[in-house]
Amino acid sequence: MLLCGVALLLLPALLTNLGLLAFFDDEGIRALVALEMKLSGNHITPTLFGEHYYNKPPLYNWILLAFFELTGHFDEFTARSATVFFLLIYAGTVYFFSKPAFAKTPNSQSFLPALALITCGRILFWDSMLALIDICFSWVMYLLFMVIYREGERGRHGRMFVFAYGLAAIGFMLKGLPSVVFAGIALLTWLLWQRKGRQLFTWGHAAGIGIFTLIAGGYYAMYAQTNGLEEVLHTLFQESAKRTFIKHGFGQTALHLLTFPFEMWYHFLPWTLLAVYFLRKNAWVLIRRNKFITWNLLVFFTTVIPYWSSVEVYPRYLLMHVPLVFSAFFYLHFQNQEEDSKIGRVVETGFFVLCLLTTAASLLPHFWVAVQYLPQLHLKAASLTVALAGLSWLYWRWQAQRMLVFVLVLLVVRMGFNWFQIPNRQQLDCATGARTTAIEAAKLTNGKPLYILEYSLGLQPITAFYFTRETGQILRPRYENFDTSAYYIINPDAYPKSGYREIARFGIKWECSELVLGKINENLVRAIENRKKKEAKGKQ
Repeated sequence: MLLCGVALLLLPALLTNLGLLAFFDDEGIRALVALEMKLSGNHITPTLFGEHYYNKPPLYNWILLAFFELTGHFDEFTARSATVFFLLIYAGTVYFFSKPAFAKTPNSQSFLPALALITCGRILFWDSMLALIDICFSWVMYLLFMVIYREGERGRHGRMFVFAYGLAAIGFMLKGLPSVVFAGIALLTWLLWQRKGRQLFTWGHAAGIGIFTLIAGGYYAMYAQTNGLEEVLHTLFQESAKRTFIKHGFGQTALHLLTFPFEMWYHFLPWTLLAVYFLRKNAWVLIRRNKFITWNLLVFFTTVIPYWSSVEVYPRYLLMHVPLVFSAFFYLHFQNQEEDSKIGRVVETGFFVLCLLTTAASLLPHFWVAVQYLPQLHLKAASLTVALAGLSWLYWRWQAQRMLVFVLVLLVVRMGFNWFQIPNRQQLDCATGARTTAIEAAKLTNGKPLYILEYSLGLQPITAFYFTRETGQILRPRYENFDTSAYYIINPDAYPKSGYREIARFGIKWECSELVLGKINENLVRAIENRKKKEAKGKQ
């Protein structure tokens, strides 16, 4: 019955108001690159503002473009629904591989590692609502870890290498070098753990490397036919190196090594509260009894090292590690539940307190001035209170199903977040005004050419996406050969008012400032040309 409740509530929780907020910067980049692929007809060479985009390989842009084309909508909801799609597949994959480790528990309990992935704080209230690469990439990397274990356990080492390197190639096409690092570390971890290092010198391993080369190398061979490889390969390596001590130095790196575990523990609450089970003296004895759980923790500790040692790390980079530790958490939880241990009772009491706190918090919308304009506010808030109070009661009564009840509590809280916090954030976010005014300004161009006047727009992919979508043309910067009959995006702080005719003003997210849609005149063109001549002389 509880699983039916989860199934009924899951999609509404993940999809309600998903497209309400405007894109934020990184989302805008992904969506804009995909949109420019469609408009240019070139799916091999990613571009941003019409210029080569080297930071990421193109696979996720192809995926976004497929979602846009299938739905016929180039908008926030469609882009973010791709994230939800991969999150559900990811959770299904976690259930498939972790289920045998929980064979002795009731069937519904075996869903908990997968459901905890969806409902941990970082994913439920942030990453599941963003059109970013990371959940898709993390699913591929988690699948890579599991395939190594599954095929290795069955002695099918050739298949292990082929599948692992194939998935590494897919990961490379999504995000570049991190997938190669994860594949290499995970394979070495398995081979050393099982004392099968000789498998590195087999035809199966060579075949795996061949698969990787065929997929990743095949793409870059096509890319090289029209573009050079030096810049794109340099950027891919730079994107990885910039997060390490090479850039940030020893001091910052040492501080990060100390704070990293606590920061990650915080971001993946509330389920990371279960980490308290590792304080039991026999925790590691219990873990070593289950080979799958042992593998999860081994591959977690070895593959997390690159991020643990890198200063510039965001929690979304570690999403492939979440089910690895969550599986261990729940394995220990069920062991403690079976023993009726003191620490198990303390943990369950702690989660009950959280149930009560969420119930109390559900009363806040009635008194929150900023959301009083919302329709049916009191009805929605009351329904949250009733649902959370009922679930709190069920949590206390259904001891064997407490964690599953808590999953429902978190999904109900997400519904409240969708109803109240997202609309409030929409009212406060500069990107909301930037979206509305950019769309209005773009419509004024009436199909005429539109350019960015030199560096006027800066790196504002959100604004560029809406202009590009509405005008149906790739928004490019213009540095010379200016067409005075065309429209331009102009930074009013950089050019005199006498040099252009203002058509409209629109907002951008950066410092909630404004730019101008207008037409430039010959006086401004001559002023720009004279400035460039002076700059050229100064460099001589």
